[in-house]
Amino acid sequence: MEIPVGNLLRIASDTTDREHIHSLLVNDALRIEQIVSYGHPSPAGFWYDQPDPEWVMLVQGSATLAFDGEGAVNLKAGDYLLIPAHRRHRVESVSADALWLAVHFRQPKVTF
Repeated sequence: MEIPVGNLLRIASDTTDREHIHSLLVNDALRIEQIVSYGHPSPAGFWYDQPDPEWVMLVQGSATLAFDGEGAVNLKAGDYLLIPAHRRHRVESVSADALWLAVHFRQPKVTF
């Protein structure tokens, strides 16, 4: 059996005109992505409002994440945070060499 090996630091795209998102692992409850920003922040006025939590780590570079009505967080290589579901956020600024590891996951539903 061959075991596939990838490298998070290998950039899959050779174009730098926009941010690139590459899925590394996807199933019904989990999505792991490599995100290469190339210095492109979120479009003006755009806010992410995701239905699931996202754990994100800035692997290299620097960035500022803004949270709607809550201020901003400056990140450097190695910093990580958990963004709760529906916490509106955006990439306010980002360096040209920014590389992210993002983990989106579903929280179990609890019923009584």
